[in-house]
Amino acid sequence: MPHSPADEPAPPAPVSDAARAPGAADEHYAAGDHLGHRTLLVAAAYVVLRRGDEVLLQLRRGTGYRDGHWAVLAGHVDPGESVHEAAVREAAEEAGVTVRVEDLRPLTTLHRFERGGPVVEQRVDVFFEARTWTGDPSRREEDKAEDLAWFRLADLPEPVVPHERLVLDALARGEDPPRVVSLPS
Repeated sequence: MPHSPADEPAPPAPVSDAARAPGAADEHYAAGDHLGHRTLLVAAAYVVLRRGDEVLLQLRRGTGYRDGHWAVLAGHVDPGESVHEAAVREAAEEAGVTVRVEDLRPLTTLHRFERGGPVVEQRVDVFFEARTWTGDPSRREEDKAEDLAWFRLADLPEPVVPHERLVLDALARGEDPPRVVSLPS
């Protein structure tokens, strides 16, 4: 069922390849440029699907990360995919809903990292809010989610993935989370 509050401004569309600087698509780094002495970031897209004061959460299972925790719709950005496209894809894969890129409202970007840790532990998590979509949310990845349910932001289940809880708690207070957050461990 579509949800569309009229008072929500549409976020700006992502920059298209055609709008990039001339020659930008032809520029490449040397093959070994990022090995050994530079950070490699693993990017993920998160979708906070909102229905009034409620948020859609899934109970993680069988993923190897925070199983038994409640979480928003999310996943890694695939090669050649924008973070916006990843958010749209994850909403479809995990909950069977169609979210348009223009209906994604940026919330925050979290940089999670382990000081002195392995490069794969450098994470950039881009959170979006969606209040408009088509389809009725349902659990689509039964091997990765034990349950899928709506919860009031003021009454979230326990436990919620900690870095996601940071974002959801800000929304529960009626605030936007900080634009960028660094979370070293």
